[in-house]
Amino acid sequence: MSALIVLQNMNRVIGILFLLCYFYQLLYVPVALWRRHRVQRTVPVRRYAVLISARNEEAVIGQLLDSIRRQDYPAENLTAFVVADNCTDSTAQAARDAGAVVYERSDTVHVGKGYALNFMLSKIRETYGDEHFDGYFVFDADNLLAEDYVSRMNETFGPDCQIVTSYRNSKNYGDNWISAGYALWFLRDAAFLNAPRARLGISAVVSGTGFLFSREVMLRCNGWPFHSLSEDTEFTVHSILEGQRVGYCGEAELFDEQPTSFGQSIRQRMRWCRGNLLVFLRQGGQLTAGLAGKNGLSCLDLLLSIPPAIALTVCGVAVGVLATVLELFSGGAVLPLLSAMLMSFIVPYLLLFVAGALTTATQWNHIRAKNWKKVLYTFTFPIFMATYVPITILALFGKVEWKPIEHRAVMSIQELK
Repeated sequence: MSALIVLQNMNRVIGILFLLCYFYQLLYVPVALWRRHRVQRTVPVRRYAVLISARNEEAVIGQLLDSIRRQDYPAENLTAFVVADNCTDSTAQAARDAGAVVYERSDTVHVGKGYALNFMLSKIRETYGDEHFDGYFVFDADNLLAEDYVSRMNETFGPDCQIVTSYRNSKNYGDNWISAGYALWFLRDAAFLNAPRARLGISAVVSGTGFLFSREVMLRCNGWPFHSLSEDTEFTVHSILEGQRVGYCGEAELFDEQPTSFGQSIRQRMRWCRGNLLVFLRQGGQLTAGLAGKNGLSCLDLLLSIPPAIALTVCGVAVGVLATVLELFSGGAVLPLLSAMLMSFIVPYLLLFVAGALTTATQWNHIRAKNWKKVLYTFTFPIFMATYVPITILALFGKVEWKPIEHRAVMSIQELK
């Protein structure tokens, strides 16, 4: 059997496996498009702590704190805390000037957002005790909040929904194809994954920033013990295994800044890929055992959402390279082989284009960019996603460590609107 036939057969097998693993997400689409009338209900006014981990963020921290001050939620029930984590600039002073309670941390051994959040929570518990706050918001320093963000999250939050994530938008969508690729992915994640998950009673997935957890969750976890390269995935998996369900509030809109440098993007996504893989290697067995429990569908959704993509991507690349080498050494025709490889990229491109186009069309009014950029970056979205292939390979075999992302999009929530 020639290498060309081997490649074609393996591509078919990999394609079928991808379809089997991700077909269920197509079923989410009609659920996402179904518009439910939001029922107004009376909810208690709760007291919240806002947790912000910042490393050399003096340029943007003030704008986030200003958007927190402008919330239509009672100001006396919101306290903003900032941990200036290994900063070499004036982040701490900028946060104090903007009205936040600031803790400074210097630890070059235990590096990362997870350690900073745990440090901050320990300081808050020492000063305020365990009962003072009903819940804890988590934001990154570059975020901005819509003025009704906390009110909308408070409506979703409650005894039956002790963890809530929100609608993640971007404040620099139109900078270039990289920032747009990130932003479109997060919009799709919110509108076509987390929203239908919540409507079907399946757990949503926490995505780095813009989420809320209860005092009870904090006490059960004894702070924030999640220190992996993907602490958000680790937290989600832990919560589901503990019987919790992550809720979703699509009316609570958050904006964050996406990387525009390809180098920064590579480092960040390598960390995500390696971190997610390590989380599933450690807890995949527990998730599998949890399929028979009350959170069985949530466990299944998590098991299908990340590990198959990593495994099938690596297998696809390995098969393609091996088949090419064998065909060249056997003196076979290279052109048919290249044509087969090209087809293996065209089909995924078209599928990703449809996903991006559907997201762009349905979220059109939420995207802060010129109309022609919204259209253009729909075509570049599959290219952005295709860069995950080499990034995944690098994440498996290269050196991966936590490094901060530089933020330069300095704007207020009023300027963004």
